[in-house]
Amino acid sequence: MKLRLVALLALLSPVFAMAGDKIDTGDTAWMIVATAFVMLMTPAGLALFYGGLTRRKNVLNTIGMSLIAFAVGTLIWVIAGYSIAFGSGDIIGTGKLFLSGITDKSVNGTIPELLFVAFQGTFAAIAVAIASGSMIERVKFSTFALFSALWILVVYAPITHWAWGGGNMLNFGEMDFAGGTVVHINAGVAGFVVAMILGKRRDFGKASVKPFSPILVVLGAALLWFGWFGFNAGSEVAADGIAANAFLVTNVAASVGVIGWLLVEYILYKKATLVGGASGAVAGLVAITPASGSADVIGAIIIGLVGGALGAFGVSKIKRLFPVDDSLDAFWVHGLVGIWGSIATALFIAPYLKDPKFSLSSQLVSQIEAILLTIVYSAIMTAIVYFISSLLTGGGRVDDETELMGLDEAVHGEEAINL
Repeated sequence: MKLRLVALLALLSPVFAMAGDKIDTGDTAWMIVATAFVMLMTPAGLALFYGGLTRRKNVLNTIGMSLIAFAVGTLIWVIAGYSIAFGSGDIIGTGKLFLSGITDKSVNGTIPELLFVAFQGTFAAIAVAIASGSMIERVKFSTFALFSALWILVVYAPITHWAWGGGNMLNFGEMDFAGGTVVHINAGVAGFVVAMILGKRRDFGKASVKPFSPILVVLGAALLWFGWFGFNAGSEVAADGIAANAFLVTNVAASVGVIGWLLVEYILYKKATLVGGASGAVAGLVAITPASGSADVIGAIIIGLVGGALGAFGVSKIKRLFPVDDSLDAFWVHGLVGIWGSIATALFIAPYLKDPKFSLSSQLVSQIEAILLTIVYSAIMTAIVYFISSLLTGGGRVDDETELMGLDEAVHGEEAINL
């Protein structure tokens, strides 16, 4: 009997040890899966989505920008990005360079901190990759690689610190469950600013710019949709009811985003395109991101439907009012729709999740303040980061010959399809 009891205690000892360290194995297992989901979004989902939208002569370069964004972003995140975002400090985090002091025993909530580092690193990588969609077909690959590293350090990490990392001095009490301001508005504004500085493509408005492959666009959107479950539900950093709520409303908003975009397309052009449907899914996902931990199904339907419709109208109509060549409409799908999602977060809180002391007017002010801070800071600092990156790489824009030939052949010596 004693031997059986000793054996049982030996088997249970790791469980007791983990409980003492506040590590929950269920939460940890879910967050490993969620991190893998989000990782899939950048070098696979976004790469194919953007690659399918661009022209044949620049497909590989466009996909390569998502790949290099993830590679550079991951490296710079563990070197200093995580420290700036989640270190100690009211404005800028410090103390965790090269993950100093973080070991396998370090805990964040109920999961190992090393896992939290990996999860948050995937957010940093996809944010700068999203911005690439505004500047493709004319920015130097080397310039973008350096820009990715500096942008994560100077722009992304500080904004993350203010929203999620304890930067109380510039935290206005906004609700941003999974990255409305931190990722989407931030990246959308950054891409728009760089596109404005780079100038228009040489044949912009003169030549037909048809997507290379609507099939890749739909496939990429499907992978993004799949990965977004980790993006939103994983942001709870626990396997609980809020994560389940985020999972459900994410799926609902993406679905109605498709419908919203296609409705606008049909009203304007009497066509319902697959590229539009895929873009609508992404717009619905962007819109629900900040509200995924607080909205119910009814809220998700409204947020996603408006997000899809707004994205379509922004790309079809509003974009024409601005003399900026946003190549793949990153601002209109992520920035504009992200602004809607951040405001809608205050408007559509599930009754079962609403604090009795909640004030709609006060929360709307907090949301707008955070949106404005993100826009202003991201715009100014992105411009500075781009000019530095351009200076250090001998100019940020490719020459006319390279642009005419296409960056796939001129820069990489490859073609998307070898016939």
